[in-house]
Amino acid sequence: MSKIAQSPPLLLARATSLRLSGRVHFLRDCIGKVEHCEDEDFEIFRKVLLDPTEDQPRRPGALFVVRFNFARFGDKTNRLLSMFPIPFIVAQPGFRSKTWMIGQKTEAFRGLYEWDSIDDAERYWTSFPMNLMKWRAIPQTLTYQVTKA
Repeated sequence: MSKIAQSPPLLLARATSLRLSGRVHFLRDCIGKVEHCEDEDFEIFRKVLLDPTEDQPRRPGALFVVRFNFARFGDKTNRLLSMFPIPFIVAQPGFRSKTWMIGQKTEAFRGLYEWDSIDDAERYWTSFPMNLMKWRAIPQTLTYQVTKA
């Protein structure tokens, strides 16, 4: 995706179109569930899903997992602030879903994303919404991994 297509106004316009078309869904049935990952229990507190188009693969082809601690503010404030980048996330090419989690022991945030392809997932690392998150994270706590789904 070109730098122009990554501009926040264009991403916001695309996200608005996706939302108005009914393709963006916030799933509630998984909220509060706990998953054991990376030697810690993580509670799911939000999930967003984007319906694929006919041109996209039936199933996601890649996972992008990020983990970090925020540099400022507490858990409740950071959960609220994590709502703001959602339009910029769903507007990314190849995006399929994101699950937000918080570590019950360390209060580390964990994001589990599904993408159409490995290339889409790898490009996300340098995207506008990811750069916002990197700016707010404690650098030494930031890890990510891209794998085949």
